[in-house]
Amino acid sequence: MNHDSVWKPGRQKAPTFDDIVKAKELLNGTVRKTPLLHSATFSRLAGTNVYLKQECLQLTGSFKVRGAFAKISRLSEKQAGYGVIAASAGNHAQGVAFASARKGVSCTIVMPKNASPAKVAATKSYGATVIQQGYNYDEAWEATQDIAKKEGRTIIHAFDDPDVIAGQGTLGLELLEDMPDMDRIYLPVGGGGLAAGVAIAVKERRPDVKIIGVESKAFPAMKASVEKGSLQSIKAGYTIADGISVKSPGRLTYEIVDKYLDDIVLVDDAAIVKTMFLLMERAKLVVEPAGAASLAYLLSNGHRAGKDEGVISVLSGGNVDMYLLGQVVAKGLMQMGRMVKIFILLPDKPGALKEVVDGITELSINIVEVDHDRLSSNIPAGTAGVYLSLELENERRTQALIDLFKKKGIEFKVVS
Repeated sequence: MNHDSVWKPGRQKAPTFDDIVKAKELLNGTVRKTPLLHSATFSRLAGTNVYLKQECLQLTGSFKVRGAFAKISRLSEKQAGYGVIAASAGNHAQGVAFASARKGVSCTIVMPKNASPAKVAATKSYGATVIQQGYNYDEAWEATQDIAKKEGRTIIHAFDDPDVIAGQGTLGLELLEDMPDMDRIYLPVGGGGLAAGVAIAVKERRPDVKIIGVESKAFPAMKASVEKGSLQSIKAGYTIADGISVKSPGRLTYEIVDKYLDDIVLVDDAAIVKTMFLLMERAKLVVEPAGAASLAYLLSNGHRAGKDEGVISVLSGGNVDMYLLGQVVAKGLMQMGRMVKIFILLPDKPGALKEVVDGITELSINIVEVDHDRLSSNIPAGTAGVYLSLELENERRTQALIDLFKKKGIEFKVVS
């Protein structure tokens, strides 16, 4: 057995700045240096100078490949011979699979049975063997440890590993190179690997830079740990930001985050959805929910410091399930007041709907979908219920439509 495969979280030491520099050398020529670009649109919306670190354009679609490649590159010949294994339902799986393929190392990924078929297929496309065990990450993690012991494979942890943290910290070195005069960094926090690595890299050279971690309100595990002064586990909630839906952060990442981060704040799904929509429409960027969390906090809470500050928002990943993306577009339009669904009750006779449609047309409102309902128990005999999905320019058009219905005496209800 490869005894190094056994997971020993208590034996680890935090990486140093020099470790991160060495990790960058390992990644050169393989992992992309992603763009850091100023956004006039998001600067206006947030009330400060916002720069987007577009890690959503990274190989495999997220920052996870940095840590995975750094870790696998540092394996001994013996460890590489036994191969590697990881538990993941998404970005870490793809990062480990990609890095293993580049280094010629046998790779097994354990994913939950209910993992997205698209993510399973993407992981397999990099040459990994995928084993589906359990129905959540914790069950997949248990299976990973069992397989590692039997086969001697080295476990590549998603965040609580010094080499992985050093790899993620290379993103911080890029920020120092591209914007040495930055004032603040907002980045997502799940297990804490990205936050820990970036914090070590940046604080070593610019201790005055404020680093703010952003967690989902449904999974505030790191914030709870920092506030209580010890590692905490929380009850599982629900968030669309599955990349930061971690019930307990790593022991090592907690210690680093507790030492270096200036604050940890929370964001909800509604803000994330709106931000994903705005990123697609305004910046032409597809960003996954966890990747949009830091900018979502900025946009929904406003920037409390000076308007002249240089603020970086790390867009950590871009792997979005296509079904979810469709929902994000629809819900984003609704949040922006540009799509509304209305139920109206009309006499069931010829011309009744035409009169309504003519009025909608006069307001330059586009009808996306029409659904008639005559049979439901809440529809009185002799009437017809009609659901109208409408696309509008802004909320003022919605109010104009409501005023029109009231004027014509049409019974209606805004559904969403």
